Amino acid sequence: MSRWRSQLYKSEGLKKGIDPSILDNAIVTAEITLGSNPNLPPILTLRHLAHLTGIDYGFLRHVISRANENPYRVFRIGKRPAYNGELRFRTIAIPDPRLMVVQRWINRQILQQLTVHDASVAYSSGDRLVDAAKIHCGCNWLIKLDVRNFFESINEIAVYNVFLQAGYQPLISFELTRLCTRLGGVSPLRSTKRWTRNLDAPAIITSYINGRMGHLPQGAPTSPMLANLAVKKFDRVVTAIAKRIGVTYTRYADDLTFSTKDRAFTGTQSRKLIGEVYAALGAFGLSPNITKAQVSPPGGRKVVLGLIVSGDTPKLKRDFKSNMRRHLHYLSDPLYGPASHAREREFTSIVGMRNHIQGLITFANQIEPDYGAACQLAFDKVIWPF
Repeated sequence: MSRWRSQLYKSEGLKKGIDPSILDNAIVTAEITLGSNPNLPPILTLRHLAHLTGIDYGFLRHVISRANENPYRVFRIGKRPAYNGELRFRTIAIPDPRLMVVQRWINRQILQQLTVHDASVAYSSGDRLVDAAKIHCGCNWLIKLDVRNFFESINEIAVYNVFLQAGYQPLISFELTRLCTRLGGVSPLRSTKRWTRNLDAPAIITSYINGRMGHLPQGAPTSPMLANLAVKKFDRVVTAIAKRIGVTYTRYADDLTFSTKDRAFTGTQSRKLIGEVYAALGAFGLSPNITKAQVSPPGGRKVVLGLIVSGDTPKLKRDFKSNMRRHLHYLSDPLYGPASHAREREFTSIVGMRNHIQGLITFANQIEPDYGAACQLAFDKVIWPF
């Protein structure tokens, strides 16, 4: 996208016969955004956003108004059963293709230009899982906590504040918020009105009024970065707690990780840390998933984001390598081969299986390059039936 230039904007507007005072007001609005962050694109109105994204204005207005038609395809996928055997599910909401275009534009042009807290190690440009795990390598104590329903816990108002603090005007911040959130199931919490209306405002867009509170949808390209930005203050608070107690803190989405190499650290300190972090979660409207809390003392297994961090560098887990060994063995076996292996492992297609295994090898190459190269060599020798 080309850089905003107020002179060019005004000259083009005058050519089209637009009132100079309207153009001057628009330039003032744009410069407020640019003054906050010169890398952000000024967005003057919803119609301007429609022009920037190439998506129909009427569709955007329809989404923002929370009309009856749901612009998301919603489905559930199974999660690991609870400790009591209860089945659990994760709700995924995939946006309409037109909304997906807008959200990708917002993520690329706006959200990726904003700065998250240093403790946040996922979803910003350049973030790598291996680097996030490396921070905790060689630790003696490892404490892992989890946030329950992370994306769904970030409501419209938190998202609105992200756009407002980025330098956008209140109305366009509200409209961007509605384009990045969805209405979940009806609940007392979500049905409580928390937007306040300024009765002195010159005009109210009545179609924008809705009694229910939206939240970030898991499945939208904007949700990861918006969640990171919305909990920036929470990250500051938890970083201060961690520093005071003497541990290192990182957050990978809903996974909170704390570690220390201090051999004098104690179980009492770990319990104090957990209590204070849980209190901070509650203060920010978040809740812990206490069943997923893990404390690994000296001598215990140290795993961060699926990688072993007991040594100086992250390593792949044993079960990852065992799984890879089975894949390569059966793919290369002339009596078995790709077709039989795909059926046995219940892949929907041989191509899908091949892409999946190639992805595993690419991941392995990032963590243990020599091992990854050996796997790639064996994989390249597989005879595929196409």
